Amino acid sequence: MEKIYRVDMGCLSVKPERIPLNLLGFGGRGFTSSIVSDEVPATCDPLSADNKIVYACGLLAGTRASTSGRISVGTKSPLTGGIKESNAGGMAGRAMGRLGVRGIIVEGKPAEGTYVLIVDSKGARLERRDDLRMMRSYAAVGKLRESYGTGVSLVLVGPAGERSMRAASIIVTDVEGRPTRHCGRGGTGAVMGSKGLKAIVLDASGSGPPEIKDPVSFKEHARLFARTLTEHPVSGEALPVYGTNVLANIINKAAAYPTKNFTAGVFDGVEKISGETMHDVIVRRGGKPTHVCQPGCVIRCSNVYVDGKGEHLASGLEYESIWANGANCGIDDLDIIARLDRLYDELGLDSIEMGVALGVAMYAGVLPFGDGEGAIRLIEGVVEETGIGSVLGHGAKATGEHLNCDRVPVVKGQALPAYDPRAIKGMGVTYATSPMGADHTAGYTIATNILECGGSIHPLSTEGQVELSRKLQIATAALDSVNVCIFVAFAALDNPDTVKSLIGMINARHGWDMTADNLMEMGMEILRRERLFNSMAGLTAKDDRLPEFFHSEKLPPHNQVFDIPDEELDTVFDF
Repeated sequence: MEKIYRVDMGCLSVKPERIPLNLLGFGGRGFTSSIVSDEVPATCDPLSADNKIVYACGLLAGTRASTSGRISVGTKSPLTGGIKESNAGGMAGRAMGRLGVRGIIVEGKPAEGTYVLIVDSKGARLERRDDLRMMRSYAAVGKLRESYGTGVSLVLVGPAGERSMRAASIIVTDVEGRPTRHCGRGGTGAVMGSKGLKAIVLDASGSGPPEIKDPVSFKEHARLFARTLTEHPVSGEALPVYGTNVLANIINKAAAYPTKNFTAGVFDGVEKISGETMHDVIVRRGGKPTHVCQPGCVIRCSNVYVDGKGEHLASGLEYESIWANGANCGIDDLDIIARLDRLYDELGLDSIEMGVALGVAMYAGVLPFGDGEGAIRLIEGVVEETGIGSVLGHGAKATGEHLNCDRVPVVKGQALPAYDPRAIKGMGVTYATSPMGADHTAGYTIATNILECGGSIHPLSTEGQVELSRKLQIATAALDSVNVCIFVAFAALDNPDTVKSLIGMINARHGWDMTADNLMEMGMEILRRERLFNSMAGLTAKDDRLPEFFHSEKLPPHNQVFDIPDEELDTVFDF
């Protein structure tokens, strides 16, 4: 029988609870957004005791279903002021599934102290661990594994989260036990840190896979699901070989690769930081160009990047992180970017938010574009809260305000990811309207605008972009609730067997009779709840807009602006 744990940090209690009947059909984002919308006062201070932070696994967690071990974290965001869900791979979601824990709700704040929540097959308990306070993540993981065993899965914050910095992430350990996967966006780490909770230790060593109601059907559909992923040219060929950074040359060719704080769409140094070059560097140095972020994933888009001596620097050096700290900052050195990424792992910071904040600082003259060593010095100052570092740790918007910069690429206070909305207008619709703030994963129109999955809509056209973003935002909310990887969408758009097999696995696992229509209705219901929370928090249609310079400054060589009318943006959620 699955359950949830409610953790009250005010009185330091942990209580098991039944999953509410109205949430039995929700995992991942559906679970976190429902709890936040039902239980968190929309107007509360995100760092107050009134806010809650919710951890949830997906509907297939703990099974052999490929990509099903992701974990979602939900809260009221200190960065956007609205609702937030951020998810990651790694080992935690799988461990929750095997422990029969659908969700963990953390509320209140302690009077003092730093705490660890331990969840195992016997139950859950809090332990005070002041020795871990302000410890960087690799050292903290070492201490936690010494105390609780090398087989545990960990969810933790770094010093940035403990300092309640609004760009702080929540870190999840990977298959090697390294703190390299992040619930990165929206400042979720600041909320976890504000609760006095340094880490969650998930020990599933005494637990096996969850009960599957129809094992024969599940096995059949799991095989079909994996086959559709491996047979698709994106998830089965490009991503396993070159990782997510295979997109660098593709997006640069489309003149949509944001460069030097979104002042250009083409980066002259792209070849030096491309997926193809990164692959060759990793192979030459003895790293791993192909790697899984969780057991059983057939896409295998992660990697292990090592330095010139063969020492580990980063695991899962991703397209977004490379772009944000590379082209966006005018930096064309993979080693510099990997060193920045390692710092974000150590400090617990969102690599996208921080790269965009650095780009804003460079545009404002704090550093020249391309100064990689200077960027590293600035990030080292974040945890010490020295100089501009004390501001950078709160994200791009705070950095722009501090420097009186008039070019800050954010929506709802959250930094834009690695696609210029003037050159890929479907992404502009998603950035503007998603309840999450600027978030590429919320409705990834690159699939159709650029990679031509599920058809083709020209990226520079205004036609069809609103409908495309709407469809993908609904589908993404559903996939995030099952908590399978967003890259499943590539195959799902082209092969109906992907969706058929996904639903087949859900039904076989739980004994349900879900249909494709039910899955899409789930996505719509989640978006309705998130939009309602944001409305109650004070966000309006004016917050569903891109910064003005995207409308007024033409992006060469296409000389395009983002010109989808506000009236059309306001129809995205007409369902």
